[in-house]
Amino acid sequence: MTKDKKNDGQNELFDLDRFDTAILRLLSEDGRMSLTELARKVGLTKTPVQARVKRLEGAGVIAGYRAVLNPIRMGLAHVAYVEVRLSDTREAALQAFNKAVRGMPEIEECHMMAAGFDYLMKVRTSDIADYRRVLGERISTLPFVASTSTYVAMEAVKEAGL
Repeated sequence: MTKDKKNDGQNELFDLDRFDTAILRLLSEDGRMSLTELARKVGLTKTPVQARVKRLEGAGVIAGYRAVLNPIRMGLAHVAYVEVRLSDTREAALQAFNKAVRGMPEIEECHMMAAGFDYLMKVRTSDIADYRRVLGERISTLPFVASTSTYVAMEAVKEAGL
């Protein structure tokens, strides 16, 4: 085990053996798999598998379980990627922007970038008209937004969770 002192244990690394790796792969495919089924598939008994899962959860390797929703079936088929440039990149401005972004359900992902722009966001809406409204009324009014550039996805070839 190594510990990243800068993050005060939040990014602690753990050595994963082949059983841990198999457990993680199987749970990432089906988080509702029973411990009995999981044990059968990895070739251990239920008790050590249960202990391993608890250890992986406690260490934060397994961050949680959730239902994977199909956004298209929910009427949210339009995906746009938005480059955002800020007018101020001092820490207070970044924190204000980050906080505001976390409150917008249309923004599925937001990453600070080392690029010619500051942030890249994945925005999901029902259609282009809805996206235009979200861009004009919400994204453009986020703290310190100076400009945006939009790229519309035509097809999802590979998407996490689906």
